This record gives sequence, C-alpha cells and structure tokens, in this order.
Amino acid sequence: MGELILSPLRYERLLEGLSVTLQVLGLAFALGIVLSLVFGVARLSERRWVRGIALVYVEFSRGISSIILLFFMAIAIPILLGLEQRSLLVLGGVALGLNMGGYGAEIIRGAILSVPKGQTEASISLNLTDAQRLRYVILPQAMRVILPPMGNLTIEILKGTALVSLVGLADLTLALRKLDVPQPGVERVPTMVLFANVLVIYFVVAQVINGLFRLAERRTERSYGTRAPIEPVPDGVETAGAGG
Repeated sequence: MGELILSPLRYERLLEGLSVTLQVLGLAFALGIVLSLVFGVARLSERRWVRGIALVYVEFSRGISSIILLFFMAIAIPILLGLEQRSLLVLGGVALGLNMGGYGAEIIRGAILSVPKGQTEASISLNLTDAQRLRYVILPQAMRVILPPMGNLTIEILKGTALVSLVGLADLTLALRKLDVPQPGVERVPTMVLFANVLVIYFVVAQVINGLFRLAERRTERSYGTRAPIEPVPDGVETAGAGG
C-alpha cells in the first residue's frame, strides 16, 4: 500500500485545491438553497405571472449545460460587460448555484405539496399570514421530504465543482492535473496513484455531506415524528360524520 501514499508536499497541494473546491461548493449551496426556496414557493403561487417566471427559471437552469453556464458566467459576462475577472471562485459558485436552484426548486415544490392540506387549512383558521404558515407549519413538516433528495443534489454539486478547473480555478481537479505534469528533477507519481488519492478525497467529502444530512433527518424526525400511514377503512364500517 506504500506506493499509494503521496509525499507531504503533494498532499499539501491537493488540500489547497480541496479548500477552493469546498469554498465553491459552499457558495453554490448557499445560493442554491435560497433560489430553491424562492422559486419552489413561487411555483405554487396563486398569481399566474409569478408561476410563469418561476417555471422559466426552473426549466432554463435544468435544461442548460452546467459547463456552458459556467463558461458564460466566468468568461462571456466579463467580456460583454467589460468587467474584470476578480474572483473566478465567486463566478463559479454562482454558476453552480443557479444550476442547483432549478433542481432544488422542484424538490421544495414537491415537498410542500406532500404536506396534508388539513395543516394549511388549520393554519388559515388561526389567521396566520402566508409567510407564517410557510415558516411555522408547512416547511418544518416538509423538511422530512426535502432533506434526502437535497443531500443527493448537494453531492452532485460537489462533483460538478470539478468543472471550475476548466476556467482556470485552482480547485482539487486542477491541482491533480498540475501534479500529473512531469517536472524536471521531480520524481513522477503514476497517474493512477494520483487519481486514486483524489477519488478517496472526493469520497470522504461526499460521506461527510451525507452524514450531515442524515443527522439533520434524524433531528427532524425527532422533532416532528413520522407520519403514520393511513389505514384503509374496512368494508361496512361508516366513518364519523358519514350518513345522516
């Protein structure tokens, strides 16, 4: 197994790249969550024009290629608007966040629809505003449905951060590519060994993300419990209030 262990200097460079990867992921996640919530709720708005705008965003962000969106954000926009590329990290995070928001919005929409209508009707009878119903009644119950697919989506965004290396951002993937380039006077490490180490790093980060979401799921279950399945009514038994 010794041949799979890299030198401390090489690990240091990979960890520097990992730091950039995690920053891009953190920015993309934060933006993606906000967009998911805003447009997921907007998809259920009573106003047709609000639903229309949300639908356009969702279909656009899900339909466009992530790499095309990334190049547009990091290269095309600065050229078209005459802006300096001061932070490729921010631009890369925004591109991935826009992509995440489209998928996340559908997760939020589906989760809200899964909440029994009786809960909404009860909150209306208490004279809660729309924002209060969403914050205190609907979203807490919808979290049980939101968390599992949102965790999977976050891991997919982690994998997507590898694309930022194509625009020159020194993430984990670009650090791998630089280490794989032969250098005079430096012993070359087999490509397979480099890729194996980076594969393990991505896997460990993905498992950490998965563990955090599972922890959140358990806390949600403890707070709100699990909805019991609805038992079918036996034939010949009348429900309360039925009949005259």
